Amino acid sequence: MKDNIHQVSIPVIKRLPRYHRYLEELKNLGIVRISSKELSTRMGLTASQIRQDLNCFGGFGQQGYGYNIEQLYNEIGAILGLNNKTKAIMIGAGNLGHAIATHIHFDNRGFDLIGIFDNNPAVIGTKVGGKTVMSSYDLEEFCLKEKPVVAILCIPAEYAAENADKLVSLGIKGFWNFTQYDLVHRYQNVAVENVHLSDSLMTLCYQVKEINNSCEE
Repeated sequence: MKDNIHQVSIPVIKRLPRYHRYLEELKNLGIVRISSKELSTRMGLTASQIRQDLNCFGGFGQQGYGYNIEQLYNEIGAILGLNNKTKAIMIGAGNLGHAIATHIHFDNRGFDLIGIFDNNPAVIGTKVGGKTVMSSYDLEEFCLKEKPVVAILCIPAEYAAENADKLVSLGIKGFWNFTQYDLVHRYQNVAVENVHLSDSLMTLCYQVKEINNSCEE
């Protein structure tokens, strides 16, 4: 594996989970090896793109043999840090937070969800995703003791900046942000993934509109 992984472009990094997902499916089907051409057909990428992406991290394939699926699956998992079990907390246990905590398998994605917080008395003390929801008033004490690294924000946009500032001061180094408020430019040395579900829906709306327009011509 190359030493300059930190210099790899973000678009390449964003494709790695997709490679990992497809390789997991192939592994579960009992397929042992695959060529870049075969993988490109399945994924809708070019074989050249796949080779370029994987070469950023070293040579995983063998000419005339292709890629060993289980080995490549494990290597990409290691690159992504999926075995690290990074400590994470969730802020907001409403409908969205409840759905994420219940349906996302954090332990298979590199994280250990160790705490969920809310300021709504109706949900404090209830179980969400197997965790008891704690009061936001206990957040600082919890962070100082447990030292979580990542925060998942499932709160209204108007509270995002205030909560993020506090969390950064408590040692948070990364945000999975569902608030509709972009945190990208607020902090240095803090990783941010802003998730805008409505953006994806509007992108789909555009594509469907274009398909309908082409069918009418």
